[in-house]
Parts: sequence; C-alpha cells; structure tokens
Amino acid sequence: MEPKYVIGIDLGTTNSALAYAEIRPDADPFAAAKVQLLGIPQLVNAGEVRDEDLLPSFLYLPGPSDFPEGTIALPWDAGRGYVAGRLAQKRGVENAGRLVSSAKSWLSHSGVDRTAALLPFRAPQGVETISPVEASRRYLAYLREAWDHRMPEAPFTAQQVLVTVPASFDAVARELTLEAAKQAGYENMALLEEPQAAFYAWIERHPDWRERVEVGDLILVVDIGGGTTDFTLIAVTESAGELGLNRVAVGEHILLGGDNIDLALAGVVSQRLAEKGTRIDTRQLQQLWANCRVAKEKLLEPGSKAKEQPVTVLGKGTGLVGGTIKAALLRSDIEEVLAGGFLPLGPSTQMPAQQRRMALQELGLPYAADAAITRHMARFLRQQEATSEHGAVRRGASGLACPTHVLFNGGVLNAGLVRDRILETLNSWLAEEGMRAVRALSGEDLMHAVSRGAAYYGLARRGRGVRIHGGVPRSYYVGVESAMPSVPGFPAPLKALTVVPFGMEEGTEVRIPGREFGLIVGQPAEFRFFTSAARKNDEPGDLIEDIGDELSELAPMEVAFDTGEKSSEIVPVAFETVVTETGVLQLWCVARDGRRWKLEFNVRERVQA
Repeated sequence: MEPKYVIGIDLGTTNSALAYAEIRPDADPFAAAKVQLLGIPQLVNAGEVRDEDLLPSFLYLPGPSDFPEGTIALPWDAGRGYVAGRLAQKRGVENAGRLVSSAKSWLSHSGVDRTAALLPFRAPQGVETISPVEASRRYLAYLREAWDHRMPEAPFTAQQVLVTVPASFDAVARELTLEAAKQAGYENMALLEEPQAAFYAWIERHPDWRERVEVGDLILVVDIGGGTTDFTLIAVTESAGELGLNRVAVGEHILLGGDNIDLALAGVVSQRLAEKGTRIDTRQLQQLWANCRVAKEKLLEPGSKAKEQPVTVLGKGTGLVGGTIKAALLRSDIEEVLAGGFLPLGPSTQMPAQQRRMALQELGLPYAADAAITRHMARFLRQQEATSEHGAVRRGASGLACPTHVLFNGGVLNAGLVRDRILETLNSWLAEEGMRAVRALSGEDLMHAVSRGAAYYGLARRGRGVRIHGGVPRSYYVGVESAMPSVPGFPAPLKALTVVPFGMEEGTEVRIPGREFGLIVGQPAEFRFFTSAARKNDEPGDLIEDIGDELSELAPMEVAFDTGEKSSEIVPVAFETVVTETGVLQLWCVARDGRRWKLEFNVRERVQA
C-alpha cells in the first residue's frame, strides 16, 4: 500500500511532537507544502484526557496506590500500567523516584549499557526500572497509538515516517533510536538530523526563501533544547544556476540546555530560602527544580511583564502536617543566571573550561563541564577553519567561521533575552573580524519546527521541496594495531583508518582503496572505533598515525566472526563501507576468496557475527 501521509516525529529530550503532510502525486511540485500538527491525546489529570500539541517526554511508573483504579486508562488502552506525557510530568514533581526523564540523553551516553534498566536513575528499591531504549520505545509507541486513534482510516504502519535525532548523535545512538522505533512497530521509516529539520521547517514556512538568502551566505543553526545544545552550519551554494543548501559542519554532542538553567535557578531560590533559615533536602530540590522550570517559562513567555512567579515545595513529613514552603523566582534571577553563567560575553578565542576530574565520580549523565553556551559556540566556530569539498566555510581573518544568518530552534530560545544575548555575542565577534552583523531568520516555530520540518523533508524526498545536502555529519575510523615487535609494558601503537568520510551520503557505499589488513576470525576479537566532527578532509583509506584530541573513541565491540572451522586464523581483508538509507553505518570485511563479514554499529554491547 502506498503511503497517504508523511509523518515527522520529534523525539525530544523534554517534549515530543508529531506533524504530518498529505502525499499528493498530482500536486504542483512548486506549490507550498501544507504541514499540520497532530493533537496528541494524553492524560493531563487523573481520569482527564485532552489533546495537546506536545507530548512531554516523561514516563511515570506508578505504585499500587498512586492513582485510583481506572483513572490512568487511555481511549485505546484501558489497562495501561504507566503514564506518559503531561500527567507523568506533573506527578513526577511530587515523586521523582518514579519519574523517567532525559531518556534521550541516556541514549547517547556511551559510558553505560543503554539497553540496561537504568531509569528512573537512582530509583528507590522496589520501583520498576527500564532502559533508555525501552523508554524511547514507549514514547514512539505512544505517538503511533495516538495517530491510529486520531487517523484510523490511515494506519500508522502504512505511512512514511521520519524520526529526528540530534546532529551530534553518533552511529551507536542512531542505531539505538532505530531499534527503539522498530520495537515500537515502525516500519517505513528513516532518520533526520534535528537542525536540518528545523531549517526545513523554516523553508516550509517561507516558500520565498531564495529571496531571503544568497550564494555565499552561511547559516548557523543554534538549537538549545531541554537537555542538549547543538550547532550546525549550512552554506548557501549554487549549481546549474539554482540555489542549493549544503550542511558543512556539525558540533559535538553537548549535554547542556534548559534543564541546566532550571537547576541553576532552583539553586538561587534554595539559597535564598537557606538565608532565611529554611533548608531543603535533595527530594525537595527536585520539586523546586521542576517548579522553577514552570515559573521561568511563565516569566519569559512573549508579552509577560511579571517580575516574579511563586514557587512552592512540599514540606517534610506527610499530608498537611508538613505544610508547604513558599518562595518566588524573580525575573532578575533569570537575567543574572543567564548573563553570568550560561551566556557570558567574551572574545571568540575564549574556549570552554576543562574541569579537573576527580578520581572517583558519581555515575550519571556526562554533563558539559562548562555551562557557558557562548564559549561552546566559540569553540564550534573556531573548529571550522578548514575548507571542505562539501562547501567552503566563510571565515574571518583569524579563521573564525562567520555566519551571515542565524536560525534559532529549541524551547530555551523562546526567551527573547536568550536570542538577543546570542546575537549580541556573535555580532561582537563578527565586528572583530570586520564582517557585517549577523541576521536572525524570522518566522521560526521553536516548539514544533523539528516535527514540521521532518514532515516537509518527507515530501522533499518525493520531489515536493528542496533538500539540504550533507550526508554523514562526522568522519569515522577503525583502529588498526601496528605491526611492531612486542615490548614489555608498551602496547603496540594504534593507528586510525578512515572508513567513513565526512559528508558521505545515505544510501551509498565506498570501497577502501589499495589497503589490506589482517582480520582475526574464529575467536573473539575487539574492534575499536573513533569519530571526529572536526576532521572533514580525511579520505577513505587515509591512515592517521597519531590519534589526538580531534578523534573521540566510541564504545568498543567484541566480535567473534564465524569461519565454519574450529580453528582460528588471520585473513587478509579489504574494507567496504555502506551508509544505509536510515543512516546506519556498516563496515564489510572482504576476503580475497569472496568471504564477507559485516560490522555494524549495533545496539548490543557484545556482538556475535
């Protein structure tokens, strides 16, 4: 059955959304695409279901006495045993030990087994726990169920689906997202990077985009969401007399966003309470954290003139005996926290601080050591000094990449003062480079742009819109052990072979030319993989002798390739790389006699091949 709709899904850290557009084969390919949002039915209070245009990315795993019987039933599932969305977010403020949050951040955390039951993180004994993959599966399944409830005449599994991921997600995190989607019943689907989706949404809302930008322009996409910050550069190019778009750079994965700001505000309020003699514990700080998020959003919403918002925390004890603690979040608190900590002014040469690490660390998410978003932006623009065959980066005299336009995306950027501060910072840097001031691309839809853009991209794949070219957002390498005599206490040096070049397009393959390596088969062997967003000019087959700071190591794989024999051997092999249509990276080891073994960035910690 041919799909009737393309569906775009923003699987967000804090909020998820679904947009869609009808596929009309007879439509004018130059006509503006009509993208719509799906109202998502969800529990907003116990026993009350309401359509909302966002699904908060929270799961609440209730205990036996949390809700009266039947009050968490959904229109399509009377026996649902957990809560997703708005009510989960509300109830989690009161009982954080049963709340699953930041599943997307955990999904990208290479330092843990992301298929293990980790969430809720630090759950009390006796509380059910699930994996980040399972949490993502539940969000995706919920969106599929909501669609089928609202659109029964067009089953979800028969439609074309695009699910978005951060541009900074590595291959493992992408594969984990695909695995979660498959487990959720998704069939005809592909992945799309969030900053690209946001830009597609801007194009969808501005059919005259070719009149707003010109050849040589460089667009910086600044995406600050609830849990992460992403930077992307898109160049405006020309081919055969037609304007085109080329993604030329993607930043590192930065765990820094609205959650960090909300926690900082909670710290300010708790300190104010402490000065008045009221100290709160860790459980109460979690409540204050959530309440400060709500208060911040009210203070910063467009048109708000309020100077403060009340926040309350449940007192210690039970029922009314403990009472409540009342405080206020001030607009001036937000301005001071943002200006002083998250968006400080400074030169473009000032890089993020490297925190000295303690030998023992508490397990948790690898948050950015420096909370200054502007310094991370400076580092990103300083890393783009090299040119690439995928598009020249417009640079100043010092080598700084100099954007001409900025596109904002993410809930944090709803606040005008955040956008203004970023523009002020960028323009101060551009002035130093002798460049004209950057211009903000207007008309963005900060909360829904990613899902809307994904739906538009689905139409573009069918010839109903413009496509951004760019391919794989980073280079990938496989570790090769040097053929050196063994020396006690000194392991053989490790080199890095380029197997996936920056910008390799989905649905393509490349054979690594002129090189063979010995592959151990018939017994377990470890493969080590590396990635880099900074090295854009390495070609397939290039061997990096010195693995420095520009390369980051991914989780190793232990693989036992089967030979059909009981004995092990070392087989000379060449490499072929495939990037599938869904963005999964496959590395094929090809022997001279035609035998082939596949390495894939898989969800399993241990791979049997």
